[in-house]
Amino acid sequence: MKCPRCDNDNPEDARFCGVCGTSFGAYTAGDTTSHGRVSFPDAIRLGFQHCFDFRSRSTRAEYWWFSLFAILASVILSVVDMMIGTYDWETGNGLISGLFGLGILIPGLALGARRLHDINRTGWWQLMGIGLILVSTGYWLGIPLFIGSIVLIVWAIKPSDEGTNKHGPAPRHPTSQQPYKPS
Repeated sequence: MKCPRCDNDNPEDARFCGVCGTSFGAYTAGDTTSHGRVSFPDAIRLGFQHCFDFRSRSTRAEYWWFSLFAILASVILSVVDMMIGTYDWETGNGLISGLFGLGILIPGLALGARRLHDINRTGWWQLMGIGLILVSTGYWLGIPLFIGSIVLIVWAIKPSDEGTNKHGPAPRHPTSQQPYKPS
C-alpha cells in the first residue's frame, strides 16, 4: 500500500506508514467536512458507524455532538414515555428511553475511549465516570467519584494532541481520512 503522504511503499495489511506514521484505516473518506470539522449529523453517523472501534481517535466536535444527540434524544424519548404511560416516576426511567440508553451504551463507550485516545490517555479512564452516572441517578457515594467525573469532563474539553500519538494519527489530519478497516 502506497502512503498518500510520503509515497512510501508499505505492506498491504499495514495500519500506519512505516516512515511518516500516517494511518491507513482511521475513518471513511468523507467522514468530515473541510478542515476536519464534524457536523451534528456526521457525529451521529460516525458514533454508530464506529461503535466497535475502541482503538483510534475522535475529535472534540464528534464527541460533544454525539453527547448532545444522546441528551436530546433521551429527553425527547422520556417525554414520549410520559405521554404513552411507560414512564416510572419512582425510578425516573421510561421503557423507550431506557431501550435507547442501552442502544447507545456501546457506541458511547467506544466514542469516549476514542476521545481519550485523542488526548493520549487510555480509554480505561472512563471508569472514573461512574461517579457521574451515580450522581445523575440519585445515588451519591461521595466526593472522590464526583471529582473523577469532573476530570473526565475537563479531558473531553481538551484540544486534540497534534500529530500522531500512540493511538494513531490526529483524526483531523487530512491523510487520516482513509477507508476504515477493522482489525
